[in-house]
Amino acid sequence: MSRKVQRSEVCADCSAPDPGWSSINRGVLICDECCSVHRSLGRHISIVKHLRHSGWPPSLLQMVQTLASNGANSIWEHSLLDPAQVQSGRRKPNPQDKVHPTKSEFIRAKYQMLAFVHKLPCRDDDGVTTKDLSKQLHSSVRTGSLETCLRLLSLGAQANFFHPEKGTTPLHVAAKAGQVLQAELLVVYGADPGAPDINGRTPIDYARQAGHVELAERLVECQYELTDRLAFYLCGRRPGDLDLSELAKAAKKKLQALNNRLFEELAMDVYDEVDRRENDAVWLTTQNHSTLVTERSAVPFLPVNPEYSATRNQGRQKLARFNAREFATLIIDILSDAKRRQHGKDPLDLSQADDDQHDYDSVASDEDTDSELTAQNNNNTHMDSSDLSDGPITLQEYLEVKKALVSSEAKVQQLMKVNNNLSEELRRLQKEVRPSTVLKQLFLLCVHDCLFVLCGSVGRSSEEDSRGDVEDTEGEPDPTLPCTEDVILKTEQVTKNIQELLRAAQEFKHDSFVPCSEKIHLAVTEMASLFPKRPALDAVRSSLKLLAASASRLQVECRKAAPSDLSQVIQCAYDIAKAAKQLVTITTREKKQ
Repeated sequence: MSRKVQRSEVCADCSAPDPGWSSINRGVLICDECCSVHRSLGRHISIVKHLRHSGWPPSLLQMVQTLASNGANSIWEHSLLDPAQVQSGRRKPNPQDKVHPTKSEFIRAKYQMLAFVHKLPCRDDDGVTTKDLSKQLHSSVRTGSLETCLRLLSLGAQANFFHPEKGTTPLHVAAKAGQVLQAELLVVYGADPGAPDINGRTPIDYARQAGHVELAERLVECQYELTDRLAFYLCGRRPGDLDLSELAKAAKKKLQALNNRLFEELAMDVYDEVDRRENDAVWLTTQNHSTLVTERSAVPFLPVNPEYSATRNQGRQKLARFNAREFATLIIDILSDAKRRQHGKDPLDLSQADDDQHDYDSVASDEDTDSELTAQNNNNTHMDSSDLSDGPITLQEYLEVKKALVSSEAKVQQLMKVNNNLSEELRRLQKEVRPSTVLKQLFLLCVHDCLFVLCGSVGRSSEEDSRGDVEDTEGEPDPTLPCTEDVILKTEQVTKNIQELLRAAQEFKHDSFVPCSEKIHLAVTEMASLFPKRPALDAVRSSLKLLAASASRLQVECRKAAPSDLSQVIQCAYDIAKAAKQLVTITTREKKQ
């Protein structure tokens, strides 16, 4: 479903008439030029969708339209409405301004840095503030005031907040009250339609019991949005309409070896890549290629999400290298394994097959003739349309998948043409770097080195662990050490906070250094609390000492750091990264003994 845009509507970021795109999670409508910046920010900042050329669930479209027409943009531009801001010369762009740097800098400040959002008074305990906001959200979703709930979400309210007294989440409340648009907004912000209440009932159950049948069906759609969209991207049908045969059993075995958390992360990353490719296809068909489709407006791979580790971000970006056939194979494997996990089937069933079985299903190559393919499929047994089995695909299914692959390959070729000049543009930009930015670039490189050291330890193999920076210690494993997964999760939090320091440096916001250092210190303290006060291993004691000392020193250095000399800040960040890496290495090795 698409929509007709009212002529009175304007772009939320530059006021250009007749906006063709929307930012779903921000509840605003945007023009083509501003959309190019939104896309470069990534889905974790702005989820964009074309108003006319993309498919829309009716209630999701109504949710965005309601927010846009009820002043959602004022949430993101709160401080700009202050007359003092106009007097100080601070203003939003107009349609005639250049995309780079005028519009792009404003959009990044508005949505990525949240520079204009209303700030709450500071409290000693940030967790209390978040809990209060989440409780307000929990009670507000039973009303029809979408903009109120969006404002609470913008301030940090949690869509999946579990109310300790009520025993429910906000989505349970919205479902019971029949608030379809509130439910859509909560799901956009990560609410889980399958989350149980204190008695094990889901929001879907609440909607059904209250007689809101359409809402219940929509929540079921949201629950299976990831797998449904992957299947729809692959061949234009949902899983209930089409059987998908597995193309490569060897690849499926690798997927089956992943634990559930890593599998979910991979599926979400592939979903984001599908969104990027689909938006690219819409972009290429709707833009004036002589002006807008340039190397600067293209999004050749998924933008970095600072919430994720460096290793995961690298993997996300590598998805763009998959050609259409490879990407389709990966999607099919994910869909197949998602169903296996849902039904709780043993992953060993496939690996225990006879040795004389082929590694791949019987799928005809491009050289196979139609008659050979028909003869082959005449021997196949018809499969139930709801079963993603491991059997061979039918002729009709193969032709449909092949048609979809050809179409996808054409889209990839278009993208390659658009991005041919990227390397030349990069060289040009490098020549234009002003001398005044050299110090900034050096600092960013050093902080990137810290992050590489920090994140590299998380992805180490057992062989690499044995060659780590910390010397091996003989004897029995130390039972007092925390589990490796907990240490890794805390390390990722340290990584995230150092990345915030990086963003502050990128924006020349030296007044943000102290808050960033305090967050790093808090993350370090939480990581250190996992370990016993008197560890048995000398290596653990020395690493914890370095970690704590470096985090404390970082706070001091950030308070007195001058823009012209950040060497001590860099050294502290590096020492924190080194100590964290050592702790991950030690814990991993000890738990494997």
